[in-house]
Amino acid sequence: MAATPALDAILERLNPEQRAAAVHGQSPLLIVAGAGTGKTTTLAHRVACLIDRGIPPERILLLTFTRRAAAEMLRRVDGILRELSGAATSSVTASRRVWGGTFHAIGTRLLRQHGKLLGLPPEFTVLDRSDSEDLIHVLRDELKLAASGTRFPLKGTCLSIYSRSVNAQQPLTRVLDESFPWCAEHQPALKQLFNAYVDRKEQLGILDYDDLLLFWRELAVHARAAEALRAQFDCVLVDEYQDTNVVQAAILKGIVPDGVGLTVVGDDAQSIYSFRAATVRNILDFPQHYPGSTVLTLQQNYRSTMPILQATNAVIAAAAERHCKDLWSSRTDGDSPSLVLCMDEDEQTDYLIDRILEHRENGVPLKQQAVLFRASHHSMALEVELARRNVPFHKYGGLKFVETAHVKDLLGFLRLAENPRDVVSGQRVLVLLPGIGQVRARSLLTTLAEHRGDFGVWNDVKPPKAAGASWKEFVSLMTGLRNVRRTKLTDQVHRVRSFYAPLVEQHYDNVRARLKDLEQLELVSGRFSDRMQFITEMTLDPPSSTQDLAGDPLLDEDYLILSTIHSAKGLEWNSVYVIHAADGNIPSDMATGNPDEIEEERRLLYVALTRAKDRLYVTMPQRYYFQGRFRGDAHGYAQPSRFLTRDALQHFRTEVAFFERPDEVDSTSAPHFTTGDVRSRIKSTWE
Repeated sequence: MAATPALDAILERLNPEQRAAAVHGQSPLLIVAGAGTGKTTTLAHRVACLIDRGIPPERILLLTFTRRAAAEMLRRVDGILRELSGAATSSVTASRRVWGGTFHAIGTRLLRQHGKLLGLPPEFTVLDRSDSEDLIHVLRDELKLAASGTRFPLKGTCLSIYSRSVNAQQPLTRVLDESFPWCAEHQPALKQLFNAYVDRKEQLGILDYDDLLLFWRELAVHARAAEALRAQFDCVLVDEYQDTNVVQAAILKGIVPDGVGLTVVGDDAQSIYSFRAATVRNILDFPQHYPGSTVLTLQQNYRSTMPILQATNAVIAAAAERHCKDLWSSRTDGDSPSLVLCMDEDEQTDYLIDRILEHRENGVPLKQQAVLFRASHHSMALEVELARRNVPFHKYGGLKFVETAHVKDLLGFLRLAENPRDVVSGQRVLVLLPGIGQVRARSLLTTLAEHRGDFGVWNDVKPPKAAGASWKEFVSLMTGLRNVRRTKLTDQVHRVRSFYAPLVEQHYDNVRARLKDLEQLELVSGRFSDRMQFITEMTLDPPSSTQDLAGDPLLDEDYLILSTIHSAKGLEWNSVYVIHAADGNIPSDMATGNPDEIEEERRLLYVALTRAKDRLYVTMPQRYYFQGRFRGDAHGYAQPSRFLTRDALQHFRTEVAFFERPDEVDSTSAPHFTTGDVRSRIKSTWE
């Protein structure tokens, strides 16, 4: 369909490939969007074009991997529609009617809408990762699996094994052999544990993260539900398709079996999340999954200079299998990336800090510089030296806001009120009260379950002396929360916060900062229409920055970024330093078990390199000291990453970082001495 004059004027801003994607018809479409090629812009214009074409916004489903990505996409759609209509109100309303959100958030909405077809209670609550681990731990103890006299996996490992199996749809035997070989001997016990875990979730009417996708998949293949889902949406768009797993691909196949109206955007070269069960096969095999599909490739990069892109193109060109593309940029000037050879990790640290501070003095803020690494411990020496030199930094990869104890506690009160069968939240809340331990808490929750969630039954319970008057106050609070679902949510949170504040002082340090967090949580709750939506959103898409943790605020106006490569995906900085680029670190020696793992490690390095806008440094210590007892000065020499091939190295400028050591002597001021003098002294030993 031809674009209207108004739309045509807006589409003039796009390059030819972006425009072709935006105006594409209804046949299946794969947009292979290289790093920095404007995929968000392209997808936003496609949504706007669909709405302008007459497709009702509420019949468009936009799936992303973060709520922020969906919000940003729809914000851009708002702007485009405003330009088209010349009026703000109708366009904003139109874009907000789009079904936009993460896979898990949209799955939750659809399960609340259609879950009754699967027998799912409408009041189901969702366990976050740590709650799921706690439930696993309870069952692990009940089954006495840790009492076997062997090293049975801890709760976090057990949940990781379970999650990998269900998301990758792989038998437990294969998951253990390929990813958790040290747990293989416990396969029968793990089967017993996982069966108990599934059964207990059914008894309690709760779902975990994985269930949201698994139950949605069942909706997509359920005769009546699948028909309803297909009739609900005309167009489905998926961002970051390379990060989808087998279950998510099955969901899409169920909703859009022939691919009509389906658009997916992604980059196979940035598929780096196999440890979360994502599979690169989904994007590589899309044309086979949906015959008659169109593949459009975005290659114009708006982020990096051409010298950087030449290096990154050469690194990924060696991939065994890929959608071919060569990124290019109109920014032809700029320095070639540097490969810096350092004597050891100390010299690497010195080089990094000197170069970072040099760029800061030349006008590049610390916030526009990032040090990237394969594993979190790779930055330890750097962190120590940064602290010694008083260089502020922010490290990505800390706890999420809702994983902090005080925030989880407050949400626990609300979750228990919403679903009295939620024993994980119940256990967490009850043991906060003086005099109540794990055994007493389990007994109280059993009594509550026997009385169908009537908190009033606890009025007849004789509380421990230590609880004092707080017990009756607690029962009154829970009874009130259970019976006032329609009360303003901020009032409910305020009641919980008022009761809980004295308990914070009893159980935790940094009390003032934690109470401020809870005040902020109360303010945030005002943006939600009801308690269930608030609990679900805070569980599925919580704030993730370590700056949100309780503690002293970061007072510096500027700070350096430290990040694992996985956490850096999707971000960009003026200057990027990729450290420890030695074989064994990149690729990790733990991820070279098969060709697929090695290929993902190649893509991981590619992601790191493509974060740089203006300057790129890759550093490699040549000498590593062995860790452990009695190792002394034992060390080995490293080789550059195997992914820095001969072709790739042609696009790097190799440097050698030499720093004068404190114990080094200035040879220019030393007295004249020859090797002959040394040898004469040696001869004098036996004369």
